[in-house]
Amino acid sequence: MRDRAEGFSIQDVLAGASVALVLIPQSVAYAELAGLPAQVGLYAGAVPPIAAAFFASSPYLQTGPGAPTALLTLGALVPLAARGTPDYIALAALLALIVGVVRLLVGVLKAGGIAFLLSQPVLMAFTTGAAVLIVASQIPGALGVTGAPAGGVLAQAAWAVGHPGAWEISSLVLAAGTVVVVLGARRIHPLVPGILLAAAVGIGWSVLSGYAGPVVGEVPRGLPHLSLAFPWRAVPALVVPGVVIALVGFAEATSIARTFAAQDRAPWDPDREFVGQGLANVASAVTGGFPVGGSFGRSTVARLSGARTRWSGAVAGVLGLAFLPFAWVLAPLPRAVLAAIVIAAVSSLVKVRPLLKLWHQSRPQALVAYTTVALALLLAPRIDQAVLVGVVLSLSVHAWREMKPRVETWTAGDTLHVRPEGVLWFGSAHVVEHALMDILGKDDRPTRVALHLGALGRIDLSGALGLQQLVDTAKLAGVTVEFVDVPAHAERILKSVLGWECPGAGAPGPPPTAPPAPS
Repeated sequence: MRDRAEGFSIQDVLAGASVALVLIPQSVAYAELAGLPAQVGLYAGAVPPIAAAFFASSPYLQTGPGAPTALLTLGALVPLAARGTPDYIALAALLALIVGVVRLLVGVLKAGGIAFLLSQPVLMAFTTGAAVLIVASQIPGALGVTGAPAGGVLAQAAWAVGHPGAWEISSLVLAAGTVVVVLGARRIHPLVPGILLAAAVGIGWSVLSGYAGPVVGEVPRGLPHLSLAFPWRAVPALVVPGVVIALVGFAEATSIARTFAAQDRAPWDPDREFVGQGLANVASAVTGGFPVGGSFGRSTVARLSGARTRWSGAVAGVLGLAFLPFAWVLAPLPRAVLAAIVIAAVSSLVKVRPLLKLWHQSRPQALVAYTTVALALLLAPRIDQAVLVGVVLSLSVHAWREMKPRVETWTAGDTLHVRPEGVLWFGSAHVVEHALMDILGKDDRPTRVALHLGALGRIDLSGALGLQQLVDTAKLAGVTVEFVDVPAHAERILKSVLGWECPGAGAPGPPPTAPPAPS
C-alpha cells in the first residue's frame, strides 16, 4: 500500500471515531465469548490498536478483539483454568504474549509468506466450523438460559433450544431485537453503528424496565496497569495454541489488507503487518488483555469513513482508552445483547455453499475441508487441533499430487518423446523413469529418447539424480537419452549432476509429429 503513514488528517480522526463506536461494544462481546470479564475486552480494544499503528502497512486494517480469535482463546484456556478467574485472565495475557512473539519473529525474519501456507479450503472450513460453534455458544445466553447441564458447546445449545420452559422471554426479545438492529443497520449502510445502537437500547431497556436477567455487572474503572507477572509455567501448554492463533488469526488480516491494496492498486507488506500485529499482541499482554487481530468489519468501516493513514487505528485505540473511566455505563448491559451481537457478527462467516461447491472443484481438497469442519465441531473448544490436522492434510494432498506428474509420450520414427509436466523431486522422479521403461519394455523400435523438460516447474537435486539414474538405465537398454527444452532454472543443477553428457542437452526439442497421448 502506498506509504501514507504521514499526512495525518481529520479524515483519520473521523474514521477512528467511527471504528471506536463499533470497537467498544464488540470488545466486551468478544471478551464474553472468550470467557473473560468485560474490562479485559476493553483493554484489548484500547492499547493494541495504538501499538499496531506504528508498523501497520495498511491504512485501513483495524486491530482488536475478533470472534474466531476469541473462540481459539477459549479453547486454549478452558483446560487450564476456570473461566473468568484471576488464573484464567493471567493465562489469557500470556497467550497474547506468545501470539505477539510468534508474529514478531515472523515479521522480523521476513517470513510473512508463511501465512499463505494455510490453504483456502482449510481456512474456509475453519471459519465455518468456528462460526457454527460461536453461534452455538451464544444461544443459551440469547435465550436467557442459565441452567444448562455441563457439556460441550453443541450439547448445551441443543439443550437450551429443546427446553423452551427455561427461556427468559425478555432476554429472547432483547436478543432478537439486537440481531434485527445490527443486521438492519448493516443493510442500510456499513457506517450505521448498529452494534452501538443495539447496546444503547439494551442498556436503556435494562435500566427502565428493571431487567432481571444476566447483565455485564460492575466494570472496574481506570486505565490498565502494566505487568509482566505472567504464569510462565503454562508456556508449554500454550505454545501450540499460540502458534495457531498467530497464523490463523493473521489470515483475516491478510485477506483484509490484500483486498483493499488490490482495490487501491497499491503494494502491501505482510512482514511489516506481522510486526505491527505482533506488537499489538505484546501490548495486549502487558496491559491485561487477550489475543487480538485484524477485523474485516471494522476495517471496512475505517475505509468507508475515509481513513487516509494507519493512524486511524490509533485514534480508535485512544478513544477506547478515553472510554475506560466511564466503563461503568456498561454494567446494566444485558448479556443477551452481547450474545446477539456476536451471533449477528459471525452469521455471515458460515460458508455452506462454497464448501459444497468444493466437491465439484476438487474432491481431495473438499475432503480436507470437510474433515477440518467435522474435527472443529468434534474437538470443540480445542479447534486449534482441527486447524493443525487440516494443514497437515492439505500439505499431504499437495505432496501426493506432486508425486504423480503427468507424463505425455509419443513416437516419431526411432525417437521416443517423453514430456513430463509438474515438479520433478524425490517423490516424483520415479514416475518418469517407470513411464519410460514401461514403454521401452513394450516397444523395441526406439533407439533414442528425447526428454522434454520445458513443462517442469521445478527440478530439485533429487529430481536431477533421478534423471541421471534414468540415463544410466536407458544406456543399459542400448538407448540414447537427449534432453531438450531445458528450462533456465534447471540448467545449473543439471550441469552439476549430469555434466551435459547427453547429446543435444539444452537444445529446443522438435515439435511432435503426432498428437501427444498420455502414457
